[in-house]
Amino acid sequence: MRKQRTLKMILCALFAALTAVLSQILIPIGPVPINLATFAVFCAGALLGSKLGALSMATWVALGVVGVPVYTMMRSGPGALLEPTGGFIIGYIPAAFLTGLIIEKFNKDNKIYMHAIAMGVGAITYFISGTIWFMYSTNTAFFEAATICFLPFIPGDILKIILAAILTKRLRPELNK
Repeated sequence: MRKQRTLKMILCALFAALTAVLSQILIPIGPVPINLATFAVFCAGALLGSKLGALSMATWVALGVVGVPVYTMMRSGPGALLEPTGGFIIGYIPAAFLTGLIIEKFNKDNKIYMHAIAMGVGAITYFISGTIWFMYSTNTAFFEAATICFLPFIPGDILKIILAAILTKRLRPELNK
C-alpha cells in the first residue's frame, strides 16, 4: 500500500515536470503560442487516470503560481493566470480529468480509438476554457478569439492526440501491473 502511494506521488510529480518542460517547446504564432504541454496533459489523463491526472496538472499550476517558471516562455506567478492564456493553464486540470475519466469508464479493453476520443474531449475542454478566458481578458469577440485560440491549433493537436493515443495504449497496461 505504501509503495503504491509513493509510486502515485512520483508519477504525479513526473507529469507535472513533463508538462513544465514541454511548455517551453513552442512556436510563437501570436498571443497564444503553440506548445507541447498538451501532449503531457493527454498522457497524464490517459496513464494516471482522472484523479491523479488532474492532480498532476494541479501540481503544475500550483508550482507556477508560487513562482516556479513552469508556464510557457518561463512565466510564473499568480498574474500569469490573469493573462490572456490563463484559461488554457487552468483548463489543463479538467482536460486531464476528463481524459482519464473517459478512459476509466469506457475503455476497459484499452482500445486506441477510445484513447483518442478521450483526448479529443480533453482538448475541447481546454479550448473552451482558454477561449472564454481570452475573450473576457482581451474583450475579443468569439470569431476573432476562435481564429487566435483554437483554429490554428487543431492540426497540431490532432497529431499530438494520435501520438499520445499510440503511446498511452502501449504504456497503460504496464502501469496497471
